[in-house]
Amino acid sequence: MASTGSTPFPKWQLAILLGAPLAIGLGYLYLRNRLEDPEKKKAAELKAKTTISLDNEDNVKAAESAIDRAMKLKGAGNRAFHAGEYDKAISLYNEAIEACPPDRSVDLATFYQNRSACYEKREMWEQVKEDCTFALKLNEKYVKAFLRRSRAAEKSGDLVLALEDVTSACILERFQVQSSLVNADRILKALGRQHAREALSKRQPVMPSKHFIKTYFSAFSEDPITKLYVDEKDNSGFANAKRALDAQNYESVVDLCTEELNTEGKYKYEALLLRATFYLLLGRHDEAQADLARLIDSDAPTKIRVNALIKRASLYTQLENTERCLEDFANAAKLDANNSDIYHHRGQVYLLLERMDEATAEFAKAVELNPDFSIAYIQKCYADYRHAQLHKNIGALTQVRADFERALERFPRCAEVYILYAQVLSDQQEWGRAEALFESALAVDPNNATLYVHKGLVQLQKSTDFDKAVKLINKAIEIDDKCDFAYETLGTIEVQRGNLRRSLELFEKAIALAKTEQEMTHLFSLKDAAAAQLKVSERWGLDWTVS
Repeated sequence: MASTGSTPFPKWQLAILLGAPLAIGLGYLYLRNRLEDPEKKKAAELKAKTTISLDNEDNVKAAESAIDRAMKLKGAGNRAFHAGEYDKAISLYNEAIEACPPDRSVDLATFYQNRSACYEKREMWEQVKEDCTFALKLNEKYVKAFLRRSRAAEKSGDLVLALEDVTSACILERFQVQSSLVNADRILKALGRQHAREALSKRQPVMPSKHFIKTYFSAFSEDPITKLYVDEKDNSGFANAKRALDAQNYESVVDLCTEELNTEGKYKYEALLLRATFYLLLGRHDEAQADLARLIDSDAPTKIRVNALIKRASLYTQLENTERCLEDFANAAKLDANNSDIYHHRGQVYLLLERMDEATAEFAKAVELNPDFSIAYIQKCYADYRHAQLHKNIGALTQVRADFERALERFPRCAEVYILYAQVLSDQQEWGRAEALFESALAVDPNNATLYVHKGLVQLQKSTDFDKAVKLINKAIEIDDKCDFAYETLGTIEVQRGNLRRSLELFEKAIALAKTEQEMTHLFSLKDAAAAQLKVSERWGLDWTVS
């Protein structure tokens, strides 16, 4: 979904790559040099040769005889394995391990790793992990053993070990093997979801920033609450809640709405909708669903029921229940086919799902019904841009540029117009114009912290200027210490720079502000990736820092 909090960096890919700075390139080259020191390799080879030359002749012959026997047993074990005779193969590898001279650590590691392959076929996960651990003690950078132990750990539910091992393999493979990256992605998502659910069960709700809440309400052109006038003499719970909303005193809104509902005042439906909205903003999803369901099934005015359906549909999107989401939008359209908010918000869902044909049609309908609503108009421009890009339609791209320019003229006081156009221009690598548009957006909306994040990202994209980007994003946090987009982006940059401990602190701050399980899963995936990389780097004595 295009929004002022989106980022041009591909988030899941950054997590999959476990912090390898492929998008920027510097840290990866540094790591590559750290991993493979030619002088150390030559010294090790020379030491091995010297050790053999100092042995007496009888011991050398005995060792050669023992290793020959071990290698023959390994060969027989391999043939049994490929024939599906896993018990026989295990027995032969046992003999190979017993026969192998203790100083032949690389060969011994191979025998253990081969035996673990048999255990894997038999789904004996603890034995797989045990043998891979032996192999890795003998050969600490054995990619096959890391990958096999990772699979066994995943199967047995030890996702932390699974991630650490696949991280090790990805690093040793220079992030060039697609299957390992796919495994990392799968494990990260599973571990992120596990950690998110654990955190959600314990977390205390956090009120978003005032700017976030103001932006949220501005996305509804036909909101039945914000446009409602209450008499200044009215001292009811809802009237006071509405005044608190207008004054941005958000902390008291829920309690005042509850007061209205307890007294069964005349604004019961408005109070129920406003309370449900703040439950959504607070991430109290069960309570939000309960209030929205009461409204949808009631005899409340049509605009209130439609707004409730739109908000529940959006919640279902966050809960990854697309079917129920689209069902609520369809029911809203049956109630009021001329409500532009239905098509605007359904268009955002289709954009998120990358169903571009449907997204552009929905935004077109929203603009047709309400041509003066700036948010829907600029979202339509952005969806048209994505659609034109997808189909490589040069003529359509030219038209989109003209539409954006027209939007600037029509809605000069709408920050989102500048922001989305700037993101499009950044995508086209027109850095100078993009920066100018972000500056124009700041003139319109100086308290929008996400604009400084976007400006920082432009610095990274155009010149990989880490210091300038970090300075700008820290400015965003000064303006709004609840800007989760800033913490997440800064954390990702610190991973890129190799400052892994700092990145963990930043991801924790973003997690504390996440409003949905989906957001939290993504953030935990980023954090878990950085934590795994830190552990691997400490084990091998690697320095990831990019100066």
